[in-house]
Amino acid sequence: QVLLVESGGGLVQAGGSLRLSCAASGRSFSRNFMGWFRQAPGKEREFVAAIAWGGQKTIYADAVKGRFTISRDNAKNRMYLQMNSLEAADTAVYYCAGGVVADASRPYGYNYWGQGTQVTVSV
Repeated sequence: QVLLVESGGGLVQAGGSLRLSCAASGRSFSRNFMGWFRQAPGKEREFVAAIAWGGQKTIYADAVKGRFTISRDNAKNRMYLQMNSLEAADTAVYYCAGGVVADASRPYGYNYWGQGTQVTVSV
């Protein structure tokens, strides 16, 4: 089995920061990217950021570029999302995902997903 577990969500005031973590456990799995997606109530799941498991290639959604930073530690099977200058529009459940994907900005190719962690930004 493959298990991805997000942590670090919570309630934060607008302008504040949170750091999300995604820990992988269980059997190893093939991946070329890991990514973060988010989903607000009544809205489709949207791409946030992705990072190559080899090298340093990163991809960011326009809405978070310059505010969020994705990173990973291959040896620890962990991925992180540093979120700064949070806005009300960032309120959502954040999911981590991994897999071998052709387009890391789309959710369809990811094989493994976490349970999500709630991020709520108050104004």
